[in-house]
Amino acid sequence: MRYKIVVDSCCELPQDLKQDDRFEIVPLTLMVGDAYEKEDDENFNQREFLDAVASCPECPKSACPSPERYMDAYKTEAEHVYAVTLSSKLSGSYNSALLGRNLYHEKYGKKDILVVDSKSASCGETQIAYKIVELEEQGLPFDEITARIGEFVKGMNTYFVLENLDTLRKNGRLSGVKAFVASTLNIKPVMGADDGSIIQLGQGIGMKKALAKMADTAVEQAADPEKKRLMITHCNNLKAAECVQKHIEEKLKFMETLILDTAGVSSMYANEGGVILTI
Repeated sequence: MRYKIVVDSCCELPQDLKQDDRFEIVPLTLMVGDAYEKEDDENFNQREFLDAVASCPECPKSACPSPERYMDAYKTEAEHVYAVTLSSKLSGSYNSALLGRNLYHEKYGKKDILVVDSKSASCGETQIAYKIVELEEQGLPFDEITARIGEFVKGMNTYFVLENLDTLRKNGRLSGVKAFVASTLNIKPVMGADDGSIIQLGQGIGMKKALAKMADTAVEQAADPEKKRLMITHCNNLKAAECVQKHIEEKLKFMETLILDTAGVSSMYANEGGVILTI
């Protein structure tokens, strides 16, 4: 095996890639009050988790994987290893993956390991994983892939609209967004990422108008869509994801489109009904 891709569990992968030997998912831990603490792994039950969040007055939290857990994931016969993580401005997962690389080098010696700060989350990580596969399958050298992935991350756009901003707000992730306005006036902010930090791009009254605004913003900012993938992740809201897809694909054509449901960490931050979009 020439390469291996390690992702943290905020990265949504389709079922075929979850079963692909080239991929390994390193789970974060999800916590809701004192009654719920589970790894975000293949046993994650979205409905159980969302119900636990809804019934608990405390804000749900997550804990990133340990450096040792990442180090173990890097142990492979593959020549090249890539780790793709949540934005370093949203989680400690990136720093943990870096420390895991240092531990690996100290214990096992030199190996080509690239740790990628997605500066995004959810399907933003998925986008990067797909790009790594694409570049590796072309047989490019590790250094060139490293440079191209850096440029890819800079050019990727992330957008999202959430029904509920409480988790992001209570965890201190919304310094650039007026969360209280959304809750009091049913104004839903259209949000994006700026070098990994969450920013507000616009707003709409109610989810339907906010999702349309998000789709329009994505269309306006898209460059060379025919060379890119459209990825949409939703938290138990397939209908909304499909509406966003239709809205965008009426105006742009993509190399490929994927719609995925959120895993645990994305479900925690997106909350029920949230939709995330990356191009």
